[in-house]
Amino acid sequence: MKLFLAFLLAISASVQLSWATPVRIKDLVEFDGVRGNDLVGYGLVVGLNGTGDGLRNAPFTEEIMSNILERLGVNVTGEQFRPQNVAAVLVTSVLPPFARGGGQIDVTVSAIGDASSLLGGTLVMTPLNAADGQIYAVAQGTIIAGGAVAEGDGANVTQGVPTSGVIPSGARVEREIDFDLSTLTNLRLALRDADFTTASRIEDAINADFGRPVAFMLDSGTVQLNIPETRMASVAHALGRIENISVQPERKARVVVDQRSGTIVMGEDVRISRVAVSQGNLTLRIQEAPIAVQPNPFADGETVVVPRTEAEIEEEPGIGLAEVPTGTSLSEVIAGLNALGVAPRDMIDILKSIKAAGALHAEFIVR
Repeated sequence: MKLFLAFLLAISASVQLSWATPVRIKDLVEFDGVRGNDLVGYGLVVGLNGTGDGLRNAPFTEEIMSNILERLGVNVTGEQFRPQNVAAVLVTSVLPPFARGGGQIDVTVSAIGDASSLLGGTLVMTPLNAADGQIYAVAQGTIIAGGAVAEGDGANVTQGVPTSGVIPSGARVEREIDFDLSTLTNLRLALRDADFTTASRIEDAINADFGRPVAFMLDSGTVQLNIPETRMASVAHALGRIENISVQPERKARVVVDQRSGTIVMGEDVRISRVAVSQGNLTLRIQEAPIAVQPNPFADGETVVVPRTEAEIEEEPGIGLAEVPTGTSLSEVIAGLNALGVAPRDMIDILKSIKAAGALHAEFIVR
């Protein structure tokens, strides 16, 4: 009865309304055409301390090493070499929008052979290609690996991921993206989380700031901007003004639970209809403790193993039958469950059951 009353008192507490904080438009949308481009390249890391690829298991490493040496004027045709200080890698990066020739970007280097560590290695000049096959940057430099390896004759230990690392500012931009922002007359604003209410508020906020209809909502995820109507000096000036306009976004009622860590994240708009909750834990333990029975001295007979089983059922105290009033927020229910000392994993099971009963009015995501 005490648990029942505590639960009802916790979920019947008064709700204080909390208004969402306004957010800048630049944090809610992506501007059409203003985007990065993925780059990838295949290269070679040298200078490793015996932790490189075993060339018998990674013949592509030997091939790329031969190609690099031949480009440098060293003829290795028909030669047999088995160095242990080189490794074949994939180099990835992102070319940011409006990157200009000569600019530098970060790259990530990852081993693709059987190298055990890239620690202390140097990436040899590697071209980075985009999806169109063109070279947009060239990477080279010393790798900062994210782990360490120590090994001896009988054991080894690995910390982190030593087969992957980064080179800060390790690539230089050689080709620019052919995109002229100043020639645009219409620009679309793509919402990261599509919502009709948020899109409508963005439209109203932009039009109110300019004092004229310059924005029009196309759908829940797109707002179109008429550049000439902004009467700004350039498209960049118009976007610089628009991206700092504050809007109060709208979000769907959503509950996200992580079963592995027992984490529960919910929005403030989640509501629960009238429902009754009862929860308890039942534990069944069975232990086997066989004993050996021997015959009397000088008697004919055999040693017999006699089974002995101990069975126990333990029921831990849980929540009695509690009724949740209509319109109660999920945060109130969670507060009530916390007051009762319910474990996070038990909370997740309760929320699943409430959702299955059709009383939890929110998108329920389980990870």
